[in-house]
Amino acid sequence: MESVPLVTALTVSLRFGIGVAAGVVATVVMDLVMARLPEGETPPFIASGVLTDSAPQNAPERLASVVHYIAGWLTGPLFVWVLFTTEGLLGGPSIVVAVLAAAVLYTLMVGFFVFAVLPRSRLPSARVPDIRRDWAISAAGYLLVLVPLVALGFRLV
Repeated sequence: MESVPLVTALTVSLRFGIGVAAGVVATVVMDLVMARLPEGETPPFIASGVLTDSAPQNAPERLASVVHYIAGWLTGPLFVWVLFTTEGLLGGPSIVVAVLAAAVLYTLMVGFFVFAVLPRSRLPSARVPDIRRDWAISAAGYLLVLVPLVALGFRLV
């Protein structure tokens, strides 16, 4: 008889907590990546500007930080949800499933920013391609930290 690991409601809750913790760490690493890119630190100000209907250079700095960190921290549990959903659709956990879930989340992260947030900013169109590129790089850096941390955390619960 094959043994099946016991997954309880508590295990699921702990895994979402792992997602938050991994999201915190991944956001800190993402900050390091963003700081090295020419337009890397612009996206939080774009989000702040969209929320306050102002140009990114006039957007509130505190709101930019709050939006950036809350989004980063909550993207961790969003990954856990995408991972659970992908596992359910494809028959359980595997490396392929984790990579596919990461690809789905990357597409959501970049797509939401590029197609929903960035078009509402008040930026010259000449800057937009660089901002898109730097956001895509930053999002990849975030996921390169988040995915292994979540996988490691899942092994602990």
